[in-house]
Amino acid sequence: MGGPRFFISAGEASGEHYGTLLIEAIRRLAPEANFFGLGGQRMQAVGLDRVVKAEDVAIMGITEVIRHMPRIYGEYRKLKRSIQREKPDAAILIDFPDVNLALARELHNHGVPVIFFVSPQLWAWKKHRIRQVQRYVDRMLVIFPFEQRFYEERGVSATFVGHPLADSPLPPISRASFAAENGLNPSKPWIALLPGSRSKEIDLNLPTMLQAVAELKEDAEFVLPLAPTLTTEHRAKVASAIRLSGERPRVTLVHDARAALAHARASIVASGTATVEAALIGNPFVVVYRISDLSYAVAKRFVKVPFVAMVNLIANREVVPELIQGDFTSANVVLHLRRLLHNEEVRETMKKDLRQVAAMLHAADGTGHTSIERVAEIAVSLAFNDKAAANQRNIHSPSTVLSKAR
Repeated sequence: MGGPRFFISAGEASGEHYGTLLIEAIRRLAPEANFFGLGGQRMQAVGLDRVVKAEDVAIMGITEVIRHMPRIYGEYRKLKRSIQREKPDAAILIDFPDVNLALARELHNHGVPVIFFVSPQLWAWKKHRIRQVQRYVDRMLVIFPFEQRFYEERGVSATFVGHPLADSPLPPISRASFAAENGLNPSKPWIALLPGSRSKEIDLNLPTMLQAVAELKEDAEFVLPLAPTLTTEHRAKVASAIRLSGERPRVTLVHDARAALAHARASIVASGTATVEAALIGNPFVVVYRISDLSYAVAKRFVKVPFVAMVNLIANREVVPELIQGDFTSANVVLHLRRLLHNEEVRETMKKDLRQVAAMLHAADGTGHTSIERVAEIAVSLAFNDKAAANQRNIHSPSTVLSKAR
């Protein structure tokens, strides 16, 4: 009968990481499974037949999406044709809602069971999109605990599977070894800088971080992890920003963000997945973010949540300071970081709060399975059920009966 065939779509760095783990987990359950769709190089390395490259469609911000729309739509049509041609047994759409919700409709129209893993933030804005989820998504697998209730109240089959990062062990490298590998002073505190992995995030977040670095030069040394998904151009952009920042303390570029967070005394983290990593590791941090003025004006009008940082949304209160858009100044960053560096009461309160948030990111279902394993089990079950149903339909079709009679 052959193994199940999965369509997978992951267009951003964190989604690509999850997609890579998911392909490996599905193969452990169904060794003959095949995969095609949208993904990055790591997904290709573990067996994804890439119809479209993730790096060709990962665009940030409203104005950027509009400018690149013709190219994005051309890539989308490639994916549509591949679905029609390959007829997958199930589809797994990972985050990336601008593309993936449109793909959900296409897949649904072809009778393909649709799993959406990592919910779009419909609870924050674009709530009208819930109709697309209700119509075209068979299972919504969410990674934040409050999301399951949001979907269930709206008639969507949803399961909190836990956050994949909650299953990751702490980095094994010691502080002394990390210092030796990267030329850092182990006797000084370190501050980690995480400006984001997209080009626009680097442009808008890193300069203000570097201004804060200049004011904190007597307090700490500084490390800046380079995301593995950064292109050569983006790496050059980071290096150039540091070089052009003037007579300031040295910022050491490192290649392990989790180790940097584990050993830094505090961090400046751009809003996004890295804030969840910092929370799970237990590193005290300040959340910052800046987008284009147009994108911010639109977001301010439509986003209806009390916080920006996911850590604060999960806790439903301010656990970490948020410095967004106009509040994101070097003076404000320095003010909050000095408290985290030198005030033990402030540090311990935040660390305790972060431990509580981390505990909420585990799905306690009694199986001991990881988040990715739970998604793989659901995906394989749906794929085999659909494959069996398709075979049953084929057995009873007139053409099959006629061929058997011959």
